[in-house]
Amino acid sequence: MDFSLSDELMMIRDGVSRFVADSYGFEARRELAGGEGGFSRENWRQFAELGWLGAALPEACGGVGLGPRASMVIMGELGKGLVLEPYLATVILGAETIARFGSEAQKDAILPQVAAGEMFLSLAHAEPGGRYDLHNVATTASRTDDGYILNGAKGMVLNAACADQIIIPARTAGQRMDESGISLFLVDNGAPGLKRRDYGTYDGGRASELEMTDVTVPTASLIGAEDRGLAMLEEIMDRGIAALCAEAVGAMEVLFEATLEYLKTREQFGRPIGNFQALQHRMSDLYMALENARSMAFAATIALEDGEPAQRREEIAMAKIQINGAAHLIGRQGAQMHGAIAITDELAAGHYYKRLSAIEALFGNTEHHLGRLD
Repeated sequence: MDFSLSDELMMIRDGVSRFVADSYGFEARRELAGGEGGFSRENWRQFAELGWLGAALPEACGGVGLGPRASMVIMGELGKGLVLEPYLATVILGAETIARFGSEAQKDAILPQVAAGEMFLSLAHAEPGGRYDLHNVATTASRTDDGYILNGAKGMVLNAACADQIIIPARTAGQRMDESGISLFLVDNGAPGLKRRDYGTYDGGRASELEMTDVTVPTASLIGAEDRGLAMLEEIMDRGIAALCAEAVGAMEVLFEATLEYLKTREQFGRPIGNFQALQHRMSDLYMALENARSMAFAATIALEDGEPAQRREEIAMAKIQINGAAHLIGRQGAQMHGAIAITDELAAGHYYKRLSAIEALFGNTEHHLGRLD
């Protein structure tokens, strides 16, 4: 596997790194997390001006065409700052769906606006009680003369409150657990019959529960072919998982370095606690877990470029398993070695632990992805 980055990708990585270092300090993030919107639209406009929102999107759709590696480097650096702006929901889960499977009209109407920072998207991939099975879809889409009528519920929809349009999987045929008969639809956030309950997540983000009662959408809102949505949804979620793995590596890097610095400065019995051999051994374990996670995050990104679905699914599952294990180890041990102050809201280490804990569960826990390897 070729782990190298082009000069253009390294420039993007360095640009995001500078933004996080200069403009996204811990206190600034805490203020955004507690604010009404949960993120800064001014920051989002800056992302657009610097080309980050379109970096991974095709050139024909207003993007730069750098593909999954652009998403990887951007998400990795955003992870270092625990950045709250909805890059994952809008660009990876939303715009990538349109770019890969949308009609030409959908691409022309949506993707240039996303790249310009003028439109937000979200993907309602999960349902209450559905666990992580993407084919567990009870939401229905009944055919009418000029469109569809959607009824059902969706849970844990990332950044739905700010989304202009939400991509909703619904069943156009079959029973709840059937793999066939699922279709994807673009739904306006303010559509009549769509109710949304917004809430903050424990890691500082935002999500929503959706309830749809006779939500009417036109035929043009269908993404791709009717009844063929599961394969599309699986590919997009694999892209989301790969991006999430990159974000986790960025967050783990910062927590590892913060823990190492704390061990060098915190004294007990007249000397830095980092001098104690037991803690040195634990830090060695964390370092190995971080390096393994970094390699697997890159492998997941490369799997997206290869294009073979079975291999992609296997590589993505293995990467998420490895990242989940590393996130659990580094998050827990990092917080523990900081002591009681790690659980206070005033210390950054606790926030990194919360985000890593959320990443463990998001888009499939370890048990789920071990099952994908059967």
